[in-house]
Amino acid sequence: MGQLVAIVGRPNVGKSTLFNRLTESRTAIVDETAGTTRDRQYGKVTWNGKEFSIVDTGGWVVNSEDIFEGEINKQVALAIEQADEILFVVDSMNGVTDLDDHVAEILRKSKKPVLLVANKVDSNEWLYNVPEFYGLGLGEPYPISAVNGFGTGDLLDDVVKKLPTPDDDDADTIDDIPKFAIVGRPNVGKSSIINAFIGEERNIVTDIAGTTRDSIYTRYNKFGFDFYLVDTAGIRKKAKVNEDIEYYSVIRSIRAIEASDVCILLIDATRGIEAQDQSIFSLIQRNKKGLVVCVNKWDLVENKSQAAIKTFETAIRDRFAPFTDFPIIFTSALTKQRIYKVLETAIEVYNNRRRTIPTSQLNSYLLEAIAAYPPPANKGKYVKIKYITMLKGAQIPSFIFFCNLPQWVKEPYRRYLENKIRENWDFHGTPVNIFMREK
Repeated sequence: MGQLVAIVGRPNVGKSTLFNRLTESRTAIVDETAGTTRDRQYGKVTWNGKEFSIVDTGGWVVNSEDIFEGEINKQVALAIEQADEILFVVDSMNGVTDLDDHVAEILRKSKKPVLLVANKVDSNEWLYNVPEFYGLGLGEPYPISAVNGFGTGDLLDDVVKKLPTPDDDDADTIDDIPKFAIVGRPNVGKSSIINAFIGEERNIVTDIAGTTRDSIYTRYNKFGFDFYLVDTAGIRKKAKVNEDIEYYSVIRSIRAIEASDVCILLIDATRGIEAQDQSIFSLIQRNKKGLVVCVNKWDLVENKSQAAIKTFETAIRDRFAPFTDFPIIFTSALTKQRIYKVLETAIEVYNNRRRTIPTSQLNSYLLEAIAAYPPPANKGKYVKIKYITMLKGAQIPSFIFFCNLPQWVKEPYRRYLENKIRENWDFHGTPVNIFMREK
């Protein structure tokens, strides 16, 4: 396992700002509303040539009316359980609170290395408040300002010193492992399906649309699988995005689609295909990503006959045409029905994206198909396709057709060529590119 540092503390002490400062990113959502960070948020930090993962936990809320209170307590407990080292953030402007005492007590029992971080020392006058935190019994406090960066260098020096030595077999970078994004409109069951995959309460699951506000990477490494799962904040219609938090989430969902190789698009079986499903599909299409459509909540549908399945499949392919060569799986996150089939299929789609066809095979099969049905003549001019090859190192399978008049080859004929390619080779689930070039 890599090395993991967890940031804990009560709400609004600046955990997310510190996370952003350390990861040099805008990944966590920072907002004045207490309790904005509701999920564990992961990032990478590199300091003095050493790299470690950092997790920004949900705000620690006790005795509040907040529905997330119990969930957040669990999240923080999980972070403590998984972390090699803990940054306990307190607010130097507010001094020690009962909540801080409560958290400190749990941390003292955790037997993990804890660094006490006194944040919001935004000017020298706040330095005088820092000694008060010695009373928490967690050693010397580090005075820092997450906002302007004061003291963070010294803090990182000590974080790196206290880290255990990493395992050599963890040298895999995030880049050469497949990345799957779970996408869909709010409340379609994205977090539940990730929890069904992972088998632990990795994300907060409640029946509130928009609970997941941040994108979260989860490494999945069991049953012979190895990939990253990206859980995205629910993509919602622009009109409904009325708070900054939601705005960040939508942007992040789009980024998550961009950052993934294959998107697992969840559709609610009880609601059918909605306009929003189509707009997410077109986002996936525009970004040329692999696709697995997952009809979730299938356990709630009464008519599960083959005919009903067929009707649903046809409706999906009709709405998503002209791209129709993708897998559709009927699942239930609740009963874990066909959950692993989704992962197996996503891996097949990922492999299809990387498939290369030898040039000799392409030419012998496709030139014959072209001779049987040549491109239509245009103004008495005949298009002659002479040679086909695949583009090396392309993001998705890309085919170059060399011909005398590339500009005369129109969309219907390109589609004919694409269909011929799909008939003969397995590109199920992945878009392909067809380029016409002058020989």
